[in-house]
Amino acid sequence: MTAAGDGPWLDDAAGRLVRPFTVSNGRTRPTIALDLMSQVRATGATPLGYLGPEHEQALDLCRAPVSVAEVAAHLKLPAAVTKVLLSDLVDGGALTTKPPEFHHNPTDRALLEAVLDGLRRQL
Repeated sequence: MTAAGDGPWLDDAAGRLVRPFTVSNGRTRPTIALDLMSQVRATGATPLGYLGPEHEQALDLCRAPVSVAEVAAHLKLPAAVTKVLLSDLVDGGALTTKPPEFHHNPTDRALLEAVLDGLRRQL
C-alpha cells in the first residue's frame, strides 16, 4: 500500500482518488460569472499564483476557444468546480472569456418545434 500523496490522482478501478471540491480548496463559487456555454481561451500570459495540476490541464485545453462545459467534461469534474478553476485562471491573467453568442432567439417556437420533431424521428 502506498502512503497518501505517493500514488496517482486516478485509479483504474476506484476512479478519482481526490474529492472534486478538494481541487478548488472547497470553494463553490467562481469569482466571475461563467455560463456553461461561455468560451474560454488561453491568453499566452504566464498565470499569476499557484497552479494545481487541474489548473494546468484546464489551461492546456484552452489553447483554442472552448466552452466551460467542454473543459468540465475533459477534466471529469463537476461544472461548479471547473468554473472555480477557470475563474482562478482568468483572475491570474492566463485566460480570457466571453459570454456565449446566440444567433437566434433561444425560445423561438419554430426552433423548439424543429428540435422536438428531430427528437421524435430519432425515437
